[in-house]
Amino acid sequence: MKHSAQLSQLAEFLQQFGAEQTTIDETLAHAQILELPTRHILLHQGQQAEQFYFLLDGLCHACYLTESGKQFSKEFYWDQDTLIGFEGLITQSPSPFLLETLSASQLIALPIALIETWRSQGLTLYINLLERQLVFKENKERFMLMYSPEERYQLFTQSFAELNFKLTDYQIASYLGITPISLSRIKKRQAQPQ
Repeated sequence: MKHSAQLSQLAEFLQQFGAEQTTIDETLAHAQILELPTRHILLHQGQQAEQFYFLLDGLCHACYLTESGKQFSKEFYWDQDTLIGFEGLITQSPSPFLLETLSASQLIALPIALIETWRSQGLTLYINLLERQLVFKENKERFMLMYSPEERYQLFTQSFAELNFKLTDYQIASYLGITPISLSRIKKRQAQPQ
């Protein structure tokens, strides 16, 4: 019974993004429900993706790792989100980022071959998912280029209030493109009475 409710969430999501019933049925037939702990790696940086994911519940994170051990946050994902590495999919190359859970998470894993089929057939579902990702990327680019670090932090706390309490300062700073020390200074300035 529990699995049918989870699969229904995926079916509804796919329908909202333009999937026809045959595509929904085929997708559900390949769905694998996962219950994963915090800090479970879904995809290593440099690994070829074999699956993509629909996040039912929890918090996930995509980040770039440097050889010197630094981490740069690419994106955070939470309830009802898709975790798809479009660059690797389109270029048939290994993932340039690491993908992991940041909390205990429930996901639906789907074979990457499914989305490759949607792409090759030019399905509305694929185009809509790709366009959704493009809008996210445009917003993030504008966010990084048009706002000061302090403004980015203010926007982040306004737009993602629930994430602010689930993430470490290191993760938030990495997402904002600043150091944890800079974030600490921004928080202190904002906490001072005006």
